[in-house]
Amino acid sequence: MSECTHDCSSCGENCASRDPKSFIKETNQYSNVHKVIGIVSGKGGVGKSLVTGLLASQMAKKGYTTAVLDADVTGPSIPKLFGVHGQCMATEEGIIPASSERGTKLMSINLLLPNDTDPVVWRGPVIAGAVEQFWTEVCWDEVEYMFVDMPPGTGDVPLTVFQSLPIDGIIVVTSPQELVTMIVAKAVKMAEMMKVPVLGLVENMSYFKCPDCGKEHHIFGESHVDAIAGMAGIDAVGKIPMDPNIAAKCDAGRIEDVDGDWLNQIIAKIEE
Repeated sequence: MSECTHDCSSCGENCASRDPKSFIKETNQYSNVHKVIGIVSGKGGVGKSLVTGLLASQMAKKGYTTAVLDADVTGPSIPKLFGVHGQCMATEEGIIPASSERGTKLMSINLLLPNDTDPVVWRGPVIAGAVEQFWTEVCWDEVEYMFVDMPPGTGDVPLTVFQSLPIDGIIVVTSPQELVTMIVAKAVKMAEMMKVPVLGLVENMSYFKCPDCGKEHHIFGESHVDAIAGMAGIDAVGKIPMDPNIAAKCDAGRIEDVDGDWLNQIIAKIEE
């Protein structure tokens, strides 16, 4: 290991003295974002985008100005969930984000591509750079709560978000299988390394409630979310059911029409 020069910007060492907030980037001069919440998980397919969209929508319903920064560049789904299509425009001030029917501001790579089915075949550093530009070059204007939909894992893009954006806290999304306990632990430990608080834990596809008898069936096994939250010291938990109505509204671009109290604990924690 070479002698420390105290210049973290050119150093690859993960030493104890490194400040994970030392690389925070300034927003566009026409942006004023008050609170930034990251939505993360250790694996894909657990419903990060769903949780991101629900949180942004429900906070908007409470009267807050909200925004979603879609950091999942190779698998963007936020515009589809909100029913937003077409390309964003750019001015001398910067890129103008799209807006949902109820006013949530959105920025996603799919809003910059000619076709929303065009693949993004980029290497990690280029993807991370694009996410950073979503923060620095987009005219977000006044936003009380921004939610960042991150890609799965603990690689380039999550690291870029943690280091470049002033993350106030994260929400970890999981599913009921016991296998994910270890994966959730990885996401929580990354947050600890980056000195970012974990505000809540959401279990998606937690159960199926029979519309005839009202009984809850645990399709993917019994829930482990309360035990995981207890081990991690997390006191805000949400459980989203498997519900065909949720899927249908999301497929139709109507996530803002989804209603439920599953995330009330999480929302209360975010508002603190």
